[in-house]
Amino acid sequence: MPTHALAEGSRLNAPKIESEWLRSLARGEQPDPQSLKTHLMTVHRHFTGFTENCAGRCLDEAGRTTYQWLAEQGAVPGSDCPTILDLACGSGPLLAECAASYPGADLIGVDMSPDELALAKARLSGSVVTLHQAMAQDLSMIDTASVDVVLCHWALTLMDPVEPVMAEIGRVLRDDGVFAAIVDGPGSIAPGYDAIDRIIFDAVAQTVPLYGTIEIGDPRVRTAEALEELVRSAFPHAAVHLETAVVRLSGPPCDVAREAAGFYYASFALPPYDHAEMLEHVEAQLRAMGNSGDVTFSMPVTRLVVRL
Repeated sequence: MPTHALAEGSRLNAPKIESEWLRSLARGEQPDPQSLKTHLMTVHRHFTGFTENCAGRCLDEAGRTTYQWLAEQGAVPGSDCPTILDLACGSGPLLAECAASYPGADLIGVDMSPDELALAKARLSGSVVTLHQAMAQDLSMIDTASVDVVLCHWALTLMDPVEPVMAEIGRVLRDDGVFAAIVDGPGSIAPGYDAIDRIIFDAVAQTVPLYGTIEIGDPRVRTAEALEELVRSAFPHAAVHLETAVVRLSGPPCDVAREAAGFYYASFALPPYDHAEMLEHVEAQLRAMGNSGDVTFSMPVTRLVVRL
């Protein structure tokens, strides 16, 4: 568990996030892009580091986290000191993994949240890392053709518009560079995942009916076919590979339910009573899929690798 992980039963039970983006959805209106940015900033201010509380404990069949699986793409043949950019680096778990795996690397982290960057700075105090507060659509602080590898862990699905992000990735990468990302995988490969997903979104729909019908980010990033088409359009001469996997989190039903639900941005839209009721339903679903003791939450992931 990360050293700054959420205290047991504390912030995940906090009152729901209030934002203009959610209020627009509650009124049945289409939110504007700026309100989404503000909403995401608000979530990360109140629940800093929440992504890794689940992702940092979910393991694949080889015993790797998604951070470790993605960091494998940081290796550059013939170079002991690659330049690696972590796009939407959050609280820094992927940068920490890269620092451990590639001691001579020149590491750069970019994130829009000052609160997440503060955690990353503290975590990486013993490493040579440059951190920037910026949006992925504008990486003007990074020189053209100066980066060997761009990594993005489970944040590409939040970026809208996504075309400028792809353009900036292409600009900063060297001619033989690599772009790799972890994104959502197909729910069908992870037992019980779709059922838990429905429980959470059905609960949110009672409070904010439009939530889920209006996506956070570009929906093309959420399916393999659309993502591959998007990437091939941005990098027409690149080799594109998508690989799916399942990561799992096991433990007592109550703990697993909290951490699984806490991975969803949607959970932060629920008032405390509704949030507690949703957790009860998630826990019941996990128990129905497991044994009388510990339970397992399975989550599908896709690793995208683009080699220029």
